[in-house]
Amino acid sequence: MASRLDNASGRGVPHPPSASVAPGFVLNARMPRPVPAGVEHGVVAMTLVLRFPFLSFRGAAGVDPGMIFMTAAMLLLPVGDTLSKLLAAEMDPLAVTLFRLLAQGAFLLPAAALLHGRGAGFAFTRGAVLSGCLVAGMLASLISAFAVMPIATAIAIFFVEPLLLTLLAGPLLGEPPGPRRLAAVAVGLLGALVVIRPGGADFGPAMLLPLIAATCYALNMVVLRKAGAHTPVLNLQCGATLVAAGISLLAVGALATFGDIRLPLTTLPGWSWWAIAGSGLCAALSFALIGEAFRRTEARTLAPFQYLEILGATAMGFLVFGDFPDAATWLGVAIILGSGLYIVQRERRIHRPPAPRAAGRS
Repeated sequence: MASRLDNASGRGVPHPPSASVAPGFVLNARMPRPVPAGVEHGVVAMTLVLRFPFLSFRGAAGVDPGMIFMTAAMLLLPVGDTLSKLLAAEMDPLAVTLFRLLAQGAFLLPAAALLHGRGAGFAFTRGAVLSGCLVAGMLASLISAFAVMPIATAIAIFFVEPLLLTLLAGPLLGEPPGPRRLAAVAVGLLGALVVIRPGGADFGPAMLLPLIAATCYALNMVVLRKAGAHTPVLNLQCGATLVAAGISLLAVGALATFGDIRLPLTTLPGWSWWAIAGSGLCAALSFALIGEAFRRTEARTLAPFQYLEILGATAMGFLVFGDFPDAATWLGVAIILGSGLYIVQRERRIHRPPAPRAAGRS
């Protein structure tokens, strides 16, 4: 989600470095069937996003390009997640993770090659390796959750990520949260428990999968913020892409050799290959947009926009699978969102520049 997604939110970072949220993966020339011809158009789209990020159109109306990029990304991520859930009915979630990464890289890496003249390339730094490991874990956990529960439920639990990032900002980013924000984090985590309903939910231990994904994603945000200060965003993303793809390939290969994994390559329906390509394109575009958003706009300004993903996930789950969250899930979502938005508002007050005298005090 994603891409998670991106939920790219940072806490107390006044000028976020140029960091992208997510990796894609390597194009495997030995895929059993060719990827659909639409890949070519996807590569063109990726190149346009990365090469011409609409510059800066903050005009008289005060439109912030980062907000527009973030909104577009949050609407694209649930589409890719829906395609991943459809694919999880045909193959093992780990295999879906691998193919989604491969498709994502099929769009991202050629775009990077086209932009090589601008300094784009592959960065195999420690930050890229750590990011790739975390993204592989995040995607595998989240897609495994999609396989057994509604997308909206998994995303609702996943959205404890901003709360976790608030906690991590102290020891890892040097921005310790105050007591009010810590209290909001505690309330938000209680909201997650309302969604999970330990001992009473229908999905059992699988409800922990989105929590694992959220933890990986929050840690990845920290890694990207630190690494992005010294490495061009596209280089970092491409390096992390290859690492994530390699880890996924090793996991699937090991299970296929020594364990048991559902990987019916020769019997997959034709639509599956289109779904693989579509999920990769949505993820690649989303993460490119999120990276541009955080490069241009402060994290605390963008944080509320990530919650659009819950609405998108709910809509896609209802339209495609007929799933709609029950009252208890909505209550938990409201608690999580309320806690997250309180933290955003609190940070704005702390970092807000002094108001003009005529404006008075709020």
